[in-house]
Amino acid sequence: MQNTHLDVLIIGAGISGISAAYYLQKDCPTKRYAILEGRPTLGGTWDLFKYPGIRSDSDMYTLGFAFKPWTNPKAIADGPAIMRYLHETVDEFDIRKHIQFNKMVINATWSSEEALWTLEVQDKSTQKSQTYTCNFLSMCSGYYNYEKGYTPDFKGIEAFQGKIIHPQKWPEDLNYDNQKIVVIGSGATAVTIVPEMAKTAAHVTMLQRSPTYVASGPDVDKLAVFTNKILPNKLAYSINRWRKILMQRFMFNIARKYPKTMKKMLIGGIEKELGKEFDIKTHFTPKYNPWDQRLCLVPNGDLFESIKNNKASVVTDHIESFTAKGIQLKSGKELEADIIITATGLNLKLLGGINFVVDGKTVDLSKTVSYRAMMFSDIPNLVLAFGYTNASWTLKCDLSNQYVCRLINYMDKNGYSKCMPIQNDPNLELEDWLDFSSGYIRRAIDTLPKQGTKKPWKLDQNYLVDRKLIGNAALNDGVLEFSTPEKVGKQKAVAVGSKQ
Repeated sequence: MQNTHLDVLIIGAGISGISAAYYLQKDCPTKRYAILEGRPTLGGTWDLFKYPGIRSDSDMYTLGFAFKPWTNPKAIADGPAIMRYLHETVDEFDIRKHIQFNKMVINATWSSEEALWTLEVQDKSTQKSQTYTCNFLSMCSGYYNYEKGYTPDFKGIEAFQGKIIHPQKWPEDLNYDNQKIVVIGSGATAVTIVPEMAKTAAHVTMLQRSPTYVASGPDVDKLAVFTNKILPNKLAYSINRWRKILMQRFMFNIARKYPKTMKKMLIGGIEKELGKEFDIKTHFTPKYNPWDQRLCLVPNGDLFESIKNNKASVVTDHIESFTAKGIQLKSGKELEADIIITATGLNLKLLGGINFVVDGKTVDLSKTVSYRAMMFSDIPNLVLAFGYTNASWTLKCDLSNQYVCRLINYMDKNGYSKCMPIQNDPNLELEDWLDFSSGYIRRAIDTLPKQGTKKPWKLDQNYLVDRKLIGNAALNDGVLEFSTPEKVGKQKAVAVGSKQ
């Protein structure tokens, strides 16, 4: 069995993993690292999803990397454009040679005696097992199960005689021209698929149990385009990035402090698009407050245009059962369909579903407490890159990946080989790790770690705060415990002596 040792192993070659590799090369240039990617290609989400219209739901000035300017005029970019950007990045910074594809991590075992992670890895191309060891694990594996999306247990689903497709498993050869389509769902995936399929389908119906907040905005930011014309790329990108960061934060704060005002503004925008004669109260007025779930962006109002052109429609109802011809609703109405798309969400899967063992004890993540929303109590030498729910994913991941480098350099400077958050405050109150009502989070909430009600155990979901909390805060804060096991200390002393 092959055994490979590296200083740092990065798990996942999507946006988070590419970011981790860049900062590791920049800030820890002497460290040997590899990226283990379970799939045959890089890109993560942006390579996995192939459904019509796949695009970002955040602007690319903040979803893109801080170190690699986004120069495409479209701030809301499609999947292929994002993939080109990622490939450009790994080639520009010579990261590709560090990526090992088809390497699925099954188990990760930590030994405090040796201050070492040992990973059991399956090579999916050969079906053989390999062993990797490393001093530090950088987890960039995303947040959901790549193998299977979430589909509710619909009554009578086996009776339907047409095709049923989950967006996560989209057949690239699907021909839906002149077909009757029903898309079940009202989130970001549904509002993306509906207007795109409506271009050639006979009709597309978006069937939702309850509405989601939807906002229209241009896919091209004219101010950003102008800035790019008159200023150097890096300066223009920095200005546009900060403009977007501050605007995101401002809108989120308004939504939390003045939810009625934000709700009125969002509903007013839809009235302007569809007209007051449309039943906006039923189909586009959620019962929850803005940003209790993620806001859906509709570039250039494409969803509303397809509704106005009678190419698409919205039905708000509950499913009684599937039938041979379509879906029977609880209201008594039947929706006929040739194809049903179940845009019903994801299955959350933290830390890549890897089985973690620390000093012989299997880790139950739900029994841990999250430290700075990146590390977990009693799990050593591991940092998770997990993005924001209320802003662009990459903003938080970039901070986490820079923190990893700062942590590794601090440990080297002080001769430490182990770091681990210790939660020993008996008065620390615990709460859910994510304060978000989206279905995929609520379904998995009992499996997730907890967070505390005060720092550094508390997640603010605020990039401006986290820049200080993560970027500049003291590492030796009395919570993060540093040590050097006796065996490792002796090995280091021998190594130093042999160099003299």
